[in-house]
Amino acid sequence: MSNTRRKAMLLGLAFAATTSTIATAPALAQSATQELSRESVIETIKQDGVIRIGLSVFVPWAMRDLNGELVGFEIDVGRALAEDMGVDVEFVPTSWDGVIPALVAGNFDVIISGMSITAERNLTVNFTNPYAYSGLTILANTALTEGFTLEDYNSPDVTFAARRGGTPSSVIQQLFPQAKLLQFDEDGAATQEVLNGNAHATMGAEPTPSSDARQYPDVVNVPFDRTFLATGEGFAVRKGDPDALNFFNNWIAVRTASGWLKERNDYWFKGDDWADQVAN
Repeated sequence: MSNTRRKAMLLGLAFAATTSTIATAPALAQSATQELSRESVIETIKQDGVIRIGLSVFVPWAMRDLNGELVGFEIDVGRALAEDMGVDVEFVPTSWDGVIPALVAGNFDVIISGMSITAERNLTVNFTNPYAYSGLTILANTALTEGFTLEDYNSPDVTFAARRGGTPSSVIQQLFPQAKLLQFDEDGAATQEVLNGNAHATMGAEPTPSSDARQYPDVVNVPFDRTFLATGEGFAVRKGDPDALNFFNNWIAVRTASGWLKERNDYWFKGDDWADQVAN
């Protein structure tokens, strides 16, 4: 066989192999896409007929009413989401510092719990687009902080209280690194420390600080007309599930466009009409 014919044959074999690879690539990609779809938590939710939502209890996102039932903004969101999916809903109350590990472990399908989107959390879970926005304000014991400037709070003589693992806790440490920080499992316990005079201040997402200040006007106040870390809150899902992100993002977009999310947010965050449903 001549060198010319041998080269032509080799080129033909190479072309055939390349053509076969090109033809196979779309099929492989389609197969991978179908496998991801089958493994999505959305399919699990549809098969089980229930969506399991992890959350922590804190006002007014999720709280117990006088009958012990869960009510709040997150509860409205979770129930509407389940209704639109045509499934039941199961809420799984979980301590704040354990809610992300519990999601990763598969204890529930999604976190809907006023969770701020941060880079640190995003290393472990994926976030949807924001479905709500809130900021943090300082709630201070009036007698202990009379005449304080913002800079005065950054002192070893000042004690803050906050929920363990929550965004306020990390913000306090960033803004006031010299202050002492007492940490508790619930926001209510941190606030009680301020009310009792055991801590100078706490931080929380509005409307809670302003609501507490209205409820105890002789004891605490919101000393500054300033909001810290006004960022978005998103649903948190396990990594590697693009179908779940796609569905939840589209649901948030539709419910935002209809005005429903704003209406529910305004009800729970800008008024006190619900206050008689829960214990003081």
